[in-house]
Amino acid sequence: MEDPHVRPGEPQRRPLTGEWTEKGRIATPVDSFSLDATTFAHGGTQYLCWAQHDPGLEGSNTSLYLAALANPWTLAGDPVEISRPELDWETVRFAVNEGPYALVRNGKVFVTYSASGTGAEYCVGLLSADADADLLDPASWTKSPVPVFATNAAAGIYGPGHNAFTTDEDGRDLLVFHARAYEEITGDPLDNPDRHCRIQPFGWHADGTPDFGAPLPESE
Repeated sequence: MEDPHVRPGEPQRRPLTGEWTEKGRIATPVDSFSLDATTFAHGGTQYLCWAQHDPGLEGSNTSLYLAALANPWTLAGDPVEISRPELDWETVRFAVNEGPYALVRNGKVFVTYSASGTGAEYCVGLLSADADADLLDPASWTKSPVPVFATNAAAGIYGPGHNAFTTDEDGRDLLVFHARAYEEITGDPLDNPDRHCRIQPFGWHADGTPDFGAPLPESE
């Protein structure tokens, strides 16, 4: 199986048998709090997408940035901001966009992300761009006006977010995320240890966008 994080034409390297070299952190033009970097290849270009605080943006914790990579540890150019927390559901308790993850399907590039504080308000948003668009042009990206995955109180699952994607043995699409099985948090929600990892299948809407449904209840 080919490694999707390796540029086309580059040799495949096996992580359990190769030699590792510490390359240090990836340098960005602004030296500020950042986290949740992810990488994906599209159209012959390797991209890095991450969350970072803009010191000049008052009242915001983190926005989402995108840049092309010259190699796995070096940006090829200046990053662009593709999303900042502006909508009501992105700014509950904290103004946050974080945890991006890319999915390329149906002629689109989708980037999911997590928004707001880490309590029951935590949820997943969705950015989309045409697959043939310039991904480094912020105007290429459209934000869903509503969360695409959020608390399901009826199922007892609260604050889903920080997701990723994979497939099962039959090729069925799976959503991986963390959430908690109770609503109220005692103390600092950032210190809460109970956001357990969960996985469930997802489908697709008729317009080609992902249909994540709602968090399913816990089962034995």
